[in-house]
Amino acid sequence: MKLWIKAVCIAFVLSVIYSFIPFEAGCVNISNEVFRLHIPANSDSAEDQALKLKVRDRVLRESEKLFSEAGSKREAERAVADNLQLLADCAADEIAGNGYAYPVKAELCRMYFPTRKYDAFTLPAGCYDSLRITIGEGKGHNWWCVMYPSICLSAASDQDERAKEALSDGEYKIVKDQNIEYKFKLVEIIEQIKDFFGKRGD
Repeated sequence: MKLWIKAVCIAFVLSVIYSFIPFEAGCVNISNEVFRLHIPANSDSAEDQALKLKVRDRVLRESEKLFSEAGSKREAERAVADNLQLLADCAADEIAGNGYAYPVKAELCRMYFPTRKYDAFTLPAGCYDSLRITIGEGKGHNWWCVMYPSICLSAASDQDERAKEALSDGEYKIVKDQNIEYKFKLVEIIEQIKDFFGKRGD
């Protein structure tokens, strides 16, 4: 009897593992198809957090055309690379216009993001290519969104349509399934471990 129970338990664990492997692989593929925006504030003071949101709005307005015309993540990254100084100047102009003298740094980077639920779908945790705009010391709470597919200023219905256009059918099914939170959590744990050891190796 005990042997039978052990066999059932082992079979259950194996079935969970086998069902999770393709899901985790799909999450990795999603992180390779999405381009994100990350804006760390100078500090957590109310003033610096409010400034962060103003910089966000200015950058999104200036970059909206760039990303609305991008037909792929690669095109979105190229648009940012070609206009990186322009985006930095826009952020700096917004900061100065609000009476601050913080320096601003705009860069392309690959960084870790936790699981994030949007109105129309959920993006799994993982390392994503991103545009990062750091305000001053960049020690405050940050703001992030998705620049490709371009959903930062989109309504929920548009978010859904843009995600469908940018992802494969399997990837789209993953981000739309709201009943697999435990799998997203497992992916987040795995990605945190990978990110931790990746940083130690740098």
